[in-house]
Amino acid sequence: MAVWLLASFKPAHDPGDARSSRSSFVSPVFRELPLGDIQPQGWLLHQLQIMRDGTTSHLDEVYNRMSEDNGWLGGAGDGGEETPYWLDGAVPLAYMLRDASLIKKVKQYIDWTLDHQRPSGYFGPYTNWEMRTGKKVDVANSVYGDDWWPRMVMLKVLQQYYLATHDKRVVPFMTRYFHYQLNALGKTPLSFCSEWASSRGSDNVMMVQWLYGITSDTSLLSLAAVIEKQAYPWGRWFGDDRWIIHTTNYRNTDTLMNRHAVNVAMGLKAPAISYQRTGDKQELFNLKKGYYNLMMVHGLPMGSFSGDEDLNGNDPSQGSELCSIVESMFSLEKIIELTGDASYADPLERLAFNALPPQTSDDYNHKQYFQVANQVQISKGVFDFSLPFERQMCNVLGMRSGYTCCLANMHQGWTKFASHLWYSTATGGLAALTYSPSTLTARLGRDSVPVTIQEVTDYPFSSDISFRLKMDSAVVFPLQLRVPAWCNEATVLLNGKPLQTGKAGSLLTLYRAWQPGDELLLQLPMEIQTSIWGRNSRTVERGPLVYALKLNEKWKKGHDKREGDYYSVYPANDWNYGLLEDAVEKPGEEMRVESGAPVNAAFVWNLDHAPLQIKVPARTIPGWKAVNGVSEQPVNDRTGVYRGKVSNKTEDVTLVPYGCTKVRVVAFPVVAAAKR
Repeated sequence: MAVWLLASFKPAHDPGDARSSRSSFVSPVFRELPLGDIQPQGWLLHQLQIMRDGTTSHLDEVYNRMSEDNGWLGGAGDGGEETPYWLDGAVPLAYMLRDASLIKKVKQYIDWTLDHQRPSGYFGPYTNWEMRTGKKVDVANSVYGDDWWPRMVMLKVLQQYYLATHDKRVVPFMTRYFHYQLNALGKTPLSFCSEWASSRGSDNVMMVQWLYGITSDTSLLSLAAVIEKQAYPWGRWFGDDRWIIHTTNYRNTDTLMNRHAVNVAMGLKAPAISYQRTGDKQELFNLKKGYYNLMMVHGLPMGSFSGDEDLNGNDPSQGSELCSIVESMFSLEKIIELTGDASYADPLERLAFNALPPQTSDDYNHKQYFQVANQVQISKGVFDFSLPFERQMCNVLGMRSGYTCCLANMHQGWTKFASHLWYSTATGGLAALTYSPSTLTARLGRDSVPVTIQEVTDYPFSSDISFRLKMDSAVVFPLQLRVPAWCNEATVLLNGKPLQTGKAGSLLTLYRAWQPGDELLLQLPMEIQTSIWGRNSRTVERGPLVYALKLNEKWKKGHDKREGDYYSVYPANDWNYGLLEDAVEKPGEEMRVESGAPVNAAFVWNLDHAPLQIKVPARTIPGWKAVNGVSEQPVNDRTGVYRGKVSNKTEDVTLVPYGCTKVRVVAFPVVAAAKR
């Protein structure tokens, strides 16, 4: 199993009677910076620019459900989750890129929402009852309101908008709504329309407690407790082994919602959110235990857990829904913020740099509903998914393929990753907990001196990260840097001279008087490693990147009457390789890293731009063939070696970063060396 997972949980620890201990509200250990203070640079900036030119800026123009009489603009059209989902990624993109056109567009929806709140505090698109009667939803007739769930997403949008603008309308708007909600939940509980709101209630609690951190209105804590009581008890489930056992055995509709992968992804942050209000450390233990169990039972090499749509085991032929990947990323970002546990940054980077990139097209206009770890073809079919769809469109790359929730929700992945590269600390400093090229501007020190830190790096493809400080005078503040679990020892240089070292999984704190022009260099040596995954398969890793077999791609365009244009992708060369046992056991000796395309401002996550490759000795397994598009994993014996027929020819195969692939093998069987 990957080193970050093994390092993140120590089952022997138990907080004992912490469940009975209750304390007051716990302030977040790290805090979000104002939206726009972090400016992505380099390859990450280009990724966001691609999104700006693609559907992240233009979804409301090209997707008819949003473009036709949108309910979030006062019309009778979409009044559900999809418009808020889209805004949840488009708003941070607009303000990080400072794109005037996109800001103007998203602000239409925000302004309409803020300006059309009902006197009772209820908000959102006009309900059918309101349009029919001319009345307004209030507490007495709250049953005529719509599902609580889409409003939870829109609250996240408004919170990000507030972080960017400090618009004075937002705080009283939320206050009025939460007072309405506190009074209405007794009559119209979270589940009165559907289970989506009760399964995802932690998103509601998160926003209630965020507002409490601003206003100190104690009624908000009462509301948070009511919502949590009506919502799914994710923390209790994560702490109870029976939940994870049940997810492996039950496939009926009765238990769908507590094993639905997107619900689980959102629920990951629930224990941290509960801890924020209660101070109950049992919640943190439950979170760590639950996440460990989840990844042990359902984890896949690229950092996601299976979910097609149900949790579906750790076989590399299972799928992962795009929504579950971006929601897992956001949950991890919030967990880090609330708890201060930087170990969750390792799985966050693994998702961002591996699972996220290949599930969308280069232009960000098409997506896969489900990606597969060992994905030897992208095509129409039922595959081995728990939700196969009779239309067989879950695996293809299309704008509307599968359910369109992911078409709307995929935009938050990169944008929120970029906006959470840095946090502020309670001690008046800064923390860099995930790494990518960026520029940060903040006021620091006793005199609030403007400081600009330029993070210059090709990470995750390079092991060196430079931090260049610009200010007019010396400033005293602490700077925290994370050492990933995969890095045995990190070194920090200040202006070319050794300053500090740090062990794997540690958080370095550099507290000093920083001088204008200071330059820190964080060196994170990367070594080739192998890890064990489902069906005793092996994966090659280096640093935060997972490597997959490079397969030349044959793209084919198709058209579905209901879901529109889509693309299938097929391999142009053999994929049925097993890695040599010696190479797996001694990767540093038997594998070699080679440079590929340079990482520059035009970088795209595809084969042509793959910056690195690893050469590995391998042999083909003739009997390993795809059946209905699925490459079922050959079974290794307990020693980890495949005992069936293997080619006598040993050859070096090329592995590239998983995120640069569309078709691939990433979880390999292990074969013995050819007899001489």
